[in-house]
Amino acid sequence: MATLRDIKRRITSVKKTQQITKAMKMVAAAKLRKAQERINQTRPYAESLGDVLARVAANVDSDLNPYLKKPDTVESVCLVVITSDRGLCGSFNTNIIRTARQEADRLRAEGKTVKIVAVGRKGYEYFHRRDFDVVAKYINIFRDLNYEHAKEIARLVVRAYLEGEYDQVNLVFTAAVSAIKADLHNMVYLPLSAGHSDEQQHDTDYLFEPEPEVLLRELCPKNLNIQMWRALLDSYAAEESARMVAMESATDNAQEMIEGLTLHYNKVRQAAITTEISEIVGGAEALK
Repeated sequence: MATLRDIKRRITSVKKTQQITKAMKMVAAAKLRKAQERINQTRPYAESLGDVLARVAANVDSDLNPYLKKPDTVESVCLVVITSDRGLCGSFNTNIIRTARQEADRLRAEGKTVKIVAVGRKGYEYFHRRDFDVVAKYINIFRDLNYEHAKEIARLVVRAYLEGEYDQVNLVFTAAVSAIKADLHNMVYLPLSAGHSDEQQHDTDYLFEPEPEVLLRELCPKNLNIQMWRALLDSYAAEESARMVAMESATDNAQEMIEGLTLHYNKVRQAAITTEISEIVGGAEALK
């Protein structure tokens, strides 16, 4: 049976852990707000760029543009898997890795070659240990995430795609919908989808200077860069959101443990006092 000193020591230990989890929750909340601000700042530019791209693409033959042309057959696929570098974020990494693994297994079952570009330590460690073909890794970029990271990753996969190493490139990541909810995404990154509608296809009110084909060659790389940037920002926000929720749950659980241990401590202390009183009374009775 645990002594009073043991119980008190455990209460102190849990309280210290609770202080750490509470501090981590506050840090994660601050990082989440900052990430959401960056997402909100990026959204108008990304949406406007996508709209311009769609209108320009509606006036050209997509088969003549290497970014838009769909391959006759898909034999090689690159999965860009975005996870975190650190843990203590609940099931955040587990869900992403499971989705990426299921997609990789499905593609392999269809006879396709699968390459992995791992963004984040957790994803790299998982796929590297299981003998997947990890062609590139980006670790610790979330410590100081900036647009140059997105351009570097985009440049790598786009160059390989244009050189024919991949027939398709997918992004697998998590996007935060709210502070407590996130959605998993497995989206086709290349070939690029212009996303034009019938209305845009028949829109003849625009004059393009230079020619649409020239514009498109400039717009496609910019659009791919901003898509990668948004995926990194969304993933980072979702990571901090998951960490905030996990640390809040850990803090609440620590409080329950403290209350339970305190109750147990009081019961043991009461029992010890009762035993001492009984011994004193018994001794007094023996002296009569």
